[in-house]
Order: sequence, then structure tokens, then C-alpha cells
Amino acid sequence: MTTPLEPIRNEDDVRRLLAERNPHHVKVGVVDIDGILRGKYMARDKFASSLDGGFGFCDVVLGWDSNDQLYDGVQLTGWHTGYPDASARIVPETARELPFEDGVLFFLAEFTGAAAAICPRNVLRRILVRAEAAGYRAKVGSEFEFFVFDETPQSVRDKGFRGLRPFTPGNFGYSTLRSSVHASLYRTLLDSFEAMNVPIEALHTETGPGVLEAALRVDDALEAADKAVLFKTFTKVLAQRAGLMATFMAKWSPDVPGQSGHLHVSLTDRDGTPLFHDPSAPHAMSETMRWFVGGQQRLMPELLSMVAGTVNSYTRLIPGYWAPTSASWGVDNRTCALRVIPGSAKSQRVEYRVAAADINPYLAIAVAIASGLWGIENRIEPTAPVTGSAYHQPADAALDLPRTLTDAAERLAESAAARDLFGAEFVTHYAETRRWEERAHRRAITDWQLARYFEII
Repeated sequence: MTTPLEPIRNEDDVRRLLAERNPHHVKVGVVDIDGILRGKYMARDKFASSLDGGFGFCDVVLGWDSNDQLYDGVQLTGWHTGYPDASARIVPETARELPFEDGVLFFLAEFTGAAAAICPRNVLRRILVRAEAAGYRAKVGSEFEFFVFDETPQSVRDKGFRGLRPFTPGNFGYSTLRSSVHASLYRTLLDSFEAMNVPIEALHTETGPGVLEAALRVDDALEAADKAVLFKTFTKVLAQRAGLMATFMAKWSPDVPGQSGHLHVSLTDRDGTPLFHDPSAPHAMSETMRWFVGGQQRLMPELLSMVAGTVNSYTRLIPGYWAPTSASWGVDNRTCALRVIPGSAKSQRVEYRVAAADINPYLAIAVAIASGLWGIENRIEPTAPVTGSAYHQPADAALDLPRTLTDAAERLAESAAARDLFGAEFVTHYAETRRWEERAHRRAITDWQLARYFEII
């Protein structure tokens, strides 16, 4: 098994790496509004020159949806601008090898200039700068559930995405049998991501046909988001290279629970001292943690579209399927949107459980942190913690979550807190992209509509 590269910290380190490896080409990727990694191979000399002056990347990737359909109504880019190149920069510290491509070098990039305002990686980075200015640093660990199918990109289309064959049958959570029988796939995932410096702390089956869950090691927030993007993308790559398919949809079937993308968040001071733990306080929650949870809770309904960004996201947020329906919080309570996990000073954290596997990691992590910082800044007290099932207790109507993407997008567009935290230009652009997504959905004639109305109406 190959090992991760030595840390690359700046452009000079990249130049030394290029001199050592002398690659013909380098692979570069940038993340779009939906969290999809878009990229290209760059010739070595072209890549090297971009370390000084940046490079151009067509700004259409910020102006189209996940199906490459052009948004209408957005201002940054469109037919009215001619879809020019936007400036982008290589992020040196994201260097890694792709072991399944003979060790080709891979780097993430981010948009600069005018496009920086709506670049998802920049959105998160600005929130972390705000945190640093207030004396805080954020740590994040992510967990992703994903279903694996014995299918190919062609076979799922030939079947109309119906009658798909799961990788394994039946319900068998935490199965030693399944992970042993299919050890080659597990080892491919574990070893490949270790070599890519995306270490997996745990990998196991979840309850459902062909569903797995992976927990990624906790890291500084920006690195955690980078690694979450890489994990989602290259899990699909590795599955397809094995003749399988993986999906990170929030919910692919009405008969099984949705797929989570839970985020575990904590704060330290600039010196790395944890700030969430107070052994003398109820649930060991420090004042800082209490306000952080209060802010997350208060802003969750109006920021939800940045976390639940697809029409499909809202099919998961229903009672009884391990996903929240209001901005509730509780202590070690998995029926709540926010699960406070007491522990030592190092392990005390809050789990942001409203997030599904379909998240754009940069935006979801930005929301989870920014709303908490807003809570600290404004000393927002959370409600009383939920005990028992959050599904069966009346909630404050102000904490109800939007039920559709349209509702969520309108809440975001009207949010003064969102504009303060993420910038008016981003909020306007993003809300318009979510309205587009909902309009695209409304044009579809679904199987449900045909079965319900075709004959009888």
C-alpha cells in the first residue's frame, strides 16, 4: 500500500514535488454549487505556471446545475456575460496522489476574484477567518452513509432507475459477515483513502440493502471539508471501477431510511484548548457550547437550504426515519437535529444531524459553524433539551424546518443573518439556484403521478 505524500504547505513545496516527480500531467478539481467535483488534467508546464498567476476555469461551473443545465436568473454568470473564464488558484496543501491512477498528483483549487463570493470553498474559508478573528478554531468529523448497487451507469439508465439490484440483500447492520465476504471492496476503500490522506476511522454496514457507513477522522474544518468532498467523489469512482455504483442521495427509496451526512463539530481557542467542556455545568456544556448550540438551533430553519440543497433532501426529513423534523436538540438523543455528546474536554461536541449524505460539505460545514458563532456573538440560549422522542413532542413553531426546497430557499433569501454571515452576493446567487432546482422538479411527471391519475382522474 502506498503512503500519503509528505505535507505540502506552499507553492515552493509544489515546485519541489514537480521537480522530483516530473509528471506529464497533474489533475486539478474545483467544487461547484452542488458540491460536485469538477476537474481536468493540466500539462505539467501549464500547471507550474498557474502556481504564480492562477489559471482560468470557465465560470459556467458556478452557473449550471448538477445536470449541466444553465441557471436562469443568476447575475454572476450567464448568457449576458458570455460565460468567461473565472480566475482560480491551486491550493498547495491539498496535494495528494491518486493510487488507482498510478500515483497521479491531484490538487484542489478554489475560485478567486469576483467568483470568490460564491465559491463554496471560499464561503467556508471566510467563516473560518471570522472564527479566527473571534479567537476560535473549529474541528469537524464527518460520517457518510451510502448505498452500493450491483449496477453500472449504463444499467441504471437502461432500467430507468427502477428495479436496481443492491450490492447485498436485506438488513444487516454492523455485519462482520458482509464485510468479510466483500473484504476486497472494504480494503480498496480503506487503503485507497489512507494513501490519499483521507483516513477512515470506521467503515461498516448499516441497516438496509447494500448500505455502508464511513466515519472520517476529525480534522480542522477546512481540511475536513476537503476530505469529505474527496471521499464522496472517489467512493463513487472506486465503486464504479469495481463494477458497482454508490449513491449519496438523501433518500433513494421510500422503503428504506435516508442516508445521513452527520457532522461532529467542536471549538478550541487559538492554542488548541477545547472550549465546549465544563464539568461543573449541566451536561458538561460550557457557556460557549450552550450559546453555540443555541445559534445552530435558532438559524437552522432559515439556513436549511444550504444544508439540504436538493428536492430529494426533504423526503428524508420525516418522522421515524432517523432524521429530524424540527430544530430540536438533546443530550445523546438521535431523534434530534442537534445531538450534544458529553465527554472529556477533547471529545465533547455537537453532532449536526440534519445533514444528509447529499450535502455540499463546504456549505454544510459553513452553516454548522457560522450559526454556532452567531449564537456565541449574540448569546443565544437554546430551548430546553428534548428527552425521549423528538417526533412525539410539540415543538416551537419557529423551530419547524421548511418542508420543501422552495420554502427553504425563500427563508434563506430573507435571512438577515445569512447575508451577514455568508455575504449578500452568495445568498442571492444560491437562493436563485435552489429556486431553479425546484422549478426543474415541478416539470417532471413522476411514476407516482402516473399511477395515481392516469386512469382514474
